[in-house]
Amino acid sequence: MADAAPLMIAAAIPLAVPALGLAAAGFDATLTARARGAPIVDGALRPVRNIGRLLRQQRRTILGADTLLWRIGGLGLCVAAFLAVLVVPFGSTAAADLPIGVVWFNMTDVALWGLWWMLGWGPNGVFALVGGYRFLAQALAYELPLMFALTTPAVAAGSLRLGDVVDAQHDVWFVATMPAAALVYLISVAAFSVWRPFAPAAGRDLAGGVLGELSGLDRLLVLAGRWCLLVAGAVFAVPMFLGGGAGPLLPAAVWVLLKAVLVVAVLIGVGRAVPAIPPQRLAEVGWLILVPLTLIQLLITSILAATGKG
Repeated sequence: MADAAPLMIAAAIPLAVPALGLAAAGFDATLTARARGAPIVDGALRPVRNIGRLLRQQRRTILGADTLLWRIGGLGLCVAAFLAVLVVPFGSTAAADLPIGVVWFNMTDVALWGLWWMLGWGPNGVFALVGGYRFLAQALAYELPLMFALTTPAVAAGSLRLGDVVDAQHDVWFVATMPAAALVYLISVAAFSVWRPFAPAAGRDLAGGVLGELSGLDRLLVLAGRWCLLVAGAVFAVPMFLGGGAGPLLPAAVWVLLKAVLVVAVLIGVGRAVPAIPPQRLAEVGWLILVPLTLIQLLITSILAATGKG
């Protein structure tokens, strides 16, 4: 039975991640409806209605489009989200208990550079292409701070395996001892998900940017991919900064899900409150503030780990 647990988790991930993404989209739509004075029920059901509408909508055909790259980019977002969650331990078991779990997550994040670029390049449209360039500029700003933020818990645990990172938090969670790394990580999750306030790549000033030429199933996959990436980033934050499945009374796997839901709610709430950040301004913040901040956090953590006080 123990040998079958990783397979069961691996089989559940393609169902659980979209389900959490749909719930997150419903929560966001509910907040929007409430702010506009519309019925809350209409907001909660809006993602379901959008799914039905997009499934009935015909795919758009564009002259000169690189359809293969375009559709690989759209489908790849969901695939990257599923791959990122494979290494997360739900209790004592992970679908893929890799000794390089932290590097695995960073690999899926780097793959997003190419996937979002394909969505900009593929449709052979000016606005989509500019949206793709905007994401690359944004990625240059958040990627290096994200790498340092991921490295900090690994240094404290002395391992790249997520199970070891969780075990290192038996006394205190890393979100308390390395808040700068946790903050930068959450900012990066919103950025690689193209979620507010880091959504200029899909901005209305570009007629939707990388989303502008999408329709039907293609658009549904990209929209679902954004939510799945946000959920995957929240789930990965649990073993990295929130003690994994640690918690009273409930099973460890339930605590992982509850903590992930809390992180998603925080990302949605803060994202709605913060105005959009232009890529050029994000580059200034990333290189002048976030990089030094994460480097200082990493230096402090490294000294504590080397002296046995971490």
